[in-house]
Amino acid sequence: MPYIDSTKRGIACVIPKDAGELNFAFTWAIGYYLESQGLCYQTINDIVGALEGAKAEFQRRVVAPYEDRKRIENGDVYDEDILGSTLGR
Repeated sequence: MPYIDSTKRGIACVIPKDAGELNFAFTWAIGYYLESQGLCYQTINDIVGALEGAKAEFQRRVVAPYEDRKRIENGDVYDEDILGSTLGR
């Protein structure tokens, strides 16, 4: 949630120290962009698109490789028979 202590809502949030501060940083940037561009469909679409794009790239570049390493280290949770039927094999 972006509702962090008001004393932490300044320039100190440039480098967030926890999930709340990270959420606040995103919320602040979105609010600033919204204020500077004006509330309209295009601005809303720009914001949602930027968030989705950043999320997708983070998922692709960071999350997926991390999960692949963990699967190799700890073993797969999916039975090969299940994967074969899911993938049409």
